[in-house]
Amino acid sequence: MSRARFDREDQDVDAEAVEATEATEALEVQAFWRRLGLPGLIDVHTHFMPERVLRKVWDYFDALGPATGGVLEWPITYRKEEAQRVALIREFGVRAFTAMLYPHKPGMAEWLNGWAVEFAARTPDCLHTSTLFPEPGVEDYVRQALDAGARVFKAHVQVGAYDPADELLDPAWGLLAESGTPVVIHCGSGPAPGKHTGPEPIRRVLARHPRLRLVIAHMGMPEYEDFLDLAERYGEVRLDTTMSFTDFSERLAPFPPAALPRLATLGDRVLLGTDFPNIPYPYLHQLHALERLDLGDDWLRAVCHDNGARLFAR
Repeated sequence: MSRARFDREDQDVDAEAVEATEATEALEVQAFWRRLGLPGLIDVHTHFMPERVLRKVWDYFDALGPATGGVLEWPITYRKEEAQRVALIREFGVRAFTAMLYPHKPGMAEWLNGWAVEFAARTPDCLHTSTLFPEPGVEDYVRQALDAGARVFKAHVQVGAYDPADELLDPAWGLLAESGTPVVIHCGSGPAPGKHTGPEPIRRVLARHPRLRLVIAHMGMPEYEDFLDLAERYGEVRLDTTMSFTDFSERLAPFPPAALPRLATLGDRVLLGTDFPNIPYPYLHQLHALERLDLGDDWLRAVCHDNGARLFAR
């Protein structure tokens, strides 16, 4: 038998093993939300984007291990084609999810928004997601995205390397505040700080636009308590759980146990986020990480479904 045939057979066996593992995981995820009496999950932080862009994102995570001497290995758990990823997240019982996409340079956001229109049209359970960048014309294409049905925006301060309080963004923030459109914003300094990450630029944005519905990604990791402060001060600020409380993140930037009572009090403004498919562990682990906070089933129901359902009228 040829070496090539052995390799093909090994690949077939590996693929079958992965499918079996994912089928088991899907049943366990379903058991999680069924135990809580929920109709499923709403995940506000999942990534779908043009394939060539996503491959570059995966290349970045693949390079972290060698770049850090193996200190930060980041294997992509769900490295699959788009159709397979959509099918799997549906199998998990996620009733609504997002296409978090973001530009790293001028002139890219409008193109990404065009792709997002097409993806939302062929994926009705995806909350139509758009993005923005501080550049001339941003107000116009944000308005166009809203007119096209955008339900949520993504901003990535770290990757975009821009100041969210840049005056170029002011008209766009105003439009989003007026329309009540949530903006999931990666503005904390994890996994690596940037020139404009941290709470101070967001304080300036909110001082100008106090009704802006910012959803602080990753709970603001690692500046958790600073972003809890902002959520307590501004009634429209929310936080998503993406990667927070997991074993992976607790090794790098542990959530302060003393802040858990504040998290419990803000239970109506915490939303499930996972970073699917770009996570270095199974989807189920994020749910178990939330469960082991021991904040109660009512809190879990709100975070995993009800808060998102209310925000997006699902």
